[in-house]
Amino acid sequence: MSGKVLIIVHQEHSTPGRIGEALRARGHDLDIRRACMGQDLPATLDDHVGAVVFGGPMSANDDVTLPFIRRELDWLQVPLRENKPFLGVCLGGQMLARVLGAPVCCSGEGWHEIGYYPVRATAAGRHLFADRQYFYQWHGEGFGLAETAELLAEGDYFPNQAFRHGRAYGIQFHPEVTREMMLRWSSKAAHRMVMPGAQARDMQIAGNDLYDAGIATWLERFLDHWLDAARPAGAERVVAAAAKP
Repeated sequence: MSGKVLIIVHQEHSTPGRIGEALRARGHDLDIRRACMGQDLPATLDDHVGAVVFGGPMSANDDVTLPFIRRELDWLQVPLRENKPFLGVCLGGQMLARVLGAPVCCSGEGWHEIGYYPVRATAAGRHLFADRQYFYQWHGEGFGLAETAELLAEGDYFPNQAFRHGRAYGIQFHPEVTREMMLRWSSKAAHRMVMPGAQARDMQIAGNDLYDAGIATWLERFLDHWLDAARPAGAERVVAAAAKP
């Protein structure tokens, strides 16, 4: 299956990283839009096989002060209504959770996940996740779980790490982050390394050495699952999880 995938990013120089590379390798063209810079979002996904909304430094709760967040929240009805594959990464997953009726908020202790943290499969997510695998994270807010959503993966400090609603998936972590992106993020935002729970830059570099190959393998298998047009919505398809680190 090939065709365009809509990509929504939230800063002028943001890229879809490893997710974009993997989609292009599968023959997909990327339709990259920046609503944050005034670009339009399509009224239908008839010309797209799916959509991915990425992260950003803003909050899913900023729809009063940042009009483009409100536009994106409203736009999410398009993939949900048309039952197109949708993936929300970090901020994108939080916006999906909000649209489905779940809260997005900080942890009670002000905890941040910045670095590599373990994620565990739930019973419903064992076809997609290992019992324990480390993913790169960069967030201070997390999403709740809507009544219509199925929890697929959980963590220690932010318990909801991945969920599914029909063909829409929300994940809290960043499988798109390459080593180059990790080095850039941890350098430009070094001041955030002092936040509760954040890992020092050298610890992140060591984590990348240990876990990045497993994340890349997981992403390849997840995208095969996510874009499987022949799979009926809600049906299970066994996808081997990446080996434990």
